[in-house]
Parts: sequence; structure tokens; C-alpha cells
Amino acid sequence: MPNIATVLKDEIRRLAKKEAKLQLSELRAATTRHRKDIASLKRTLSQQERLIQRLQKGAGAPRKSTAAAATSDGPEVRFSPAWVKNHRAKLELSAADYAALIGVSPLTVYNWEKGRSRPQKRQLLAWSKVRQLGKREAWKALEELE
Repeated sequence: MPNIATVLKDEIRRLAKKEAKLQLSELRAATTRHRKDIASLKRTLSQQERLIQRLQKGAGAPRKSTAAAATSDGPEVRFSPAWVKNHRAKLELSAADYAALIGVSPLTVYNWEKGRSRPQKRQLLAWSKVRQLGKREAWKALEELE
């Protein structure tokens, strides 16, 4: 015959495990909900931060249409890395000489040709003037700079 004390202890232990399991499942469900909410809030926050940065950038710089009207009386200057490379090759100039004509460093010209960077407004205007030069005119301008 089983001992009543052991049967009672076993029953108490079984009921305690059952109750603990029930409470833990509720806590796990709540934790899952909280993690999903936190992830959603983080996504919303990062979207808002990107929007703020975009708006701050837009507020500091004028729009393209007003910038083109303010910088030149002609059409807006377009830029392409291939154009820089082809024009420099057409003029048979080194990157250093081409950079001297524009008024920038040779590394800047290299980065433009590779598409790693784009010219600033004043650099773009200087480049557009150099782009209109022929081979003789470019060499003459280089001699005048030296």
C-alpha cells in the first residue's frame, strides 16, 4: 500500500508544475507581444529619423529648378562620369592637368571619373566651361596657368 504522504507530495508537485506551466505560457505570450511591439516601434522610429534627415537636407539646399536659375542663365549643367573621362581623353590631358584647368585636385577628377563623387555647384560650372574647350584651347589655358 502506498504511503499517503508520498501520494500527497506527488499530487502537490504535479499541481504546482501545472500551475507554473500555465503562468509561464501567459508570460511567454506577453513577452512575444512586447517584442513584436518593440520591433514595430523601432521600425517606425528609423523611418521617422530618415524622414527628418531628408527634410533637413531639403531645407538647407535650394531645389534644382531654383538652383539652375540662380547659377546660370542657360540650361542646367548635366554631369556624367563617362563625359569627364571621354573629354579628358579627347584633350589628351593627365588627371592632374585636367584638374588644374577646373581648379580641383587630381583625386577629385579620378573620383568623378569612377562615379564615386559628383562635383559641387561651383566645380560643375568650372567643369562646364572646360568641357567647351577644344584641344588647343585647353593646352593654351594650361600654359597660362603655369
